[in-house]
Amino acid sequence: AWVHGDPRKVIYPTDSYGQFCGQRDTFNENKTILFYFNILKCASPVVLINLQCPTTQLCVSKCPDRFATYTDVQASYRYRPDQWNYFRQFCKPGFNNPRKSVAQVLRDEDCPSMIVPSRPFLKRCFPDFSTKNGVLTVANQTTFKDGRGKTRNVTDLREAANGINIVLDARSVGMKIFEDYAISWYWILIGLFIAMMLSLLFLVLLRFTAGVLFWIFIFGVIGIIGYGIWHCYWEYDHLKGIPGSDLTVYDIGFQTDFKVYLQLRQTWLAFMIILCGVEVIIILMLIFLRNRIRIAIALLKEGSRAIGYIMSTLFYPIVTFLLIAICISYWAVTAVFLATSGEPVYKVMANQTLCKYANLTCDLETFNTTNVTKLCPGAQCTFAFYGGESLYHKYIFIFQLANAFVFLWLVNFAIALGQCTLAGAFASYYWAYRKPADIPLWPLFSSFGRAIRYHTGSLAFGALIIAIVQLIRVILEYLDHKLKGTQNSFTRFLLGCLKCCFWLLEKFLKFVNRNAYIMIAIYGKNFCTSAKEAFYLLMRNVVRVAVLDKVTDFLLFLGKILVAGGVGVLAFFFFTQRIPVFAQEVPMLNYYWVPLLTVIVGSYLVAHGFFSVYAMCVDTLFLCFCEDLERNDGSTAKPYFMSASLHRILGKKKLSPKKA
Repeated sequence: AWVHGDPRKVIYPTDSYGQFCGQRDTFNENKTILFYFNILKCASPVVLINLQCPTTQLCVSKCPDRFATYTDVQASYRYRPDQWNYFRQFCKPGFNNPRKSVAQVLRDEDCPSMIVPSRPFLKRCFPDFSTKNGVLTVANQTTFKDGRGKTRNVTDLREAANGINIVLDARSVGMKIFEDYAISWYWILIGLFIAMMLSLLFLVLLRFTAGVLFWIFIFGVIGIIGYGIWHCYWEYDHLKGIPGSDLTVYDIGFQTDFKVYLQLRQTWLAFMIILCGVEVIIILMLIFLRNRIRIAIALLKEGSRAIGYIMSTLFYPIVTFLLIAICISYWAVTAVFLATSGEPVYKVMANQTLCKYANLTCDLETFNTTNVTKLCPGAQCTFAFYGGESLYHKYIFIFQLANAFVFLWLVNFAIALGQCTLAGAFASYYWAYRKPADIPLWPLFSSFGRAIRYHTGSLAFGALIIAIVQLIRVILEYLDHKLKGTQNSFTRFLLGCLKCCFWLLEKFLKFVNRNAYIMIAIYGKNFCTSAKEAFYLLMRNVVRVAVLDKVTDFLLFLGKILVAGGVGVLAFFFFTQRIPVFAQEVPMLNYYWVPLLTVIVGSYLVAHGFFSVYAMCVDTLFLCFCEDLERNDGSTAKPYFMSASLHRILGKKKLSPKKA
């Protein structure tokens, strides 16, 4: 890609001769804008941007600023040469023969038949559309001469105008959004800093409030379901004796109005039975899983304590972010080089619709020596697009897939490196017999060094497995997009099943890989051995895994909502000038929701970054805890490494006295 690619094809527009507009040290150096001879031939702005408009395209230094036709300019060039000199800059380079007949000029497309006031957008000349009293105009005119003897209405360009106006309006909105960012960026940074401090505070408080938050939520759910049971019974008893309420759902059949079912006692009885079942299940789960829930909460508290001793881990997501940013940049640059590695392709453009050579490829250098111009007067060999017929160009799509695969592999490797590094740091905390005295110096940096020096191959292999599955999912999505128009229901069903299966497979493999990296960080074994040992260890503690996973997910989700919601509410009151103390400090904004949404989304991402470290900490401590239970028995010879609070919950042997 880097040998054949040419990003200038994206940066610069290309004229009908395959030359770049505005490229330095060329004839078009000062001609940076692309001009279309007959924009009426262009169906939509999309066609224009894709450079496939069937009309001559030239590089110009500026767009036309007036209405003019070649016929009028030719008739007046003797006594008004300035008009011809102005019009001539939009003709083919070197053409300076106003005596040539209009029919021949238009046939050979030496000059455009007419020019209209335009303005540059995306380095291309588009008509300067505007609306006046709800009427579409160009330079305050609703009609113009097309240079072929007809007076046309501006509405002939409506299809192009609608698309262009949407794009221009989007540009206007974009400029306003940019202005809002320019004058409120420091307040956004303050909001994100507050989000960071709230995230840290939440992680610290989890050491003391994890159990309280969880039990408040559980008893709240039990209370809400209990109220639902009472309400269902009240409705059931209230409908007693009302005519028609004793009918069954089977009697009334299917009804589009759901309220009909609410008039039946049977409906409320069914609701009450379902809620009673859910209530009983929750209560029984709490009774039988109470000890595992206590262990999960204790591990959450232990995770908060571990992060307190290794605070540097909270900022490791910045390293992962930078590595992923490098991967994205590499993929994007390579993709652009691949996409621009084609050679210029020229095609015959004929004014006559019956020309058999129209749209066929041609050679720009030898075109004038062929008989095409004789059979199709006015036909030209013009630039169409970038492509090629060589073996390399035929397989560019495959190369793009390979580039996407490399991108997925590198991103998953960066994530794996972060997980292994954090796991090693938190494992060094758990296996420290005397905490924090036995925690090694700089545990995060030591773990990062071990991961790079000893475990690169294992991490790359784990990332490779995930990347292969993700690439298959990308291909399935591509096939699904291509086959959307087909009516083959079996094909759509099969693709849906495959997409679902590979989605589940990716989720399962990510779960296995995550725990495999933890075992790699602890024991230093290869990926396959670590994955197998981690999987069997988790299966032997499957109930604990399920309970811990759900408890952790709930508390971290609650934390993200609290941080993003709290900072969002504060930002809303600030940017809408509802805080009297800061009313004079609020910048004047076009859209107050721009910094508001940025603060909310940014706060959620900040919280997610901190809490992902916390989740990795809890997962690592849990695997260490399970391994500790299987390897040790609490005796003097094999003492537990777990904290005293975890040991008390287990209710096993007493902790052996810690050695000095």
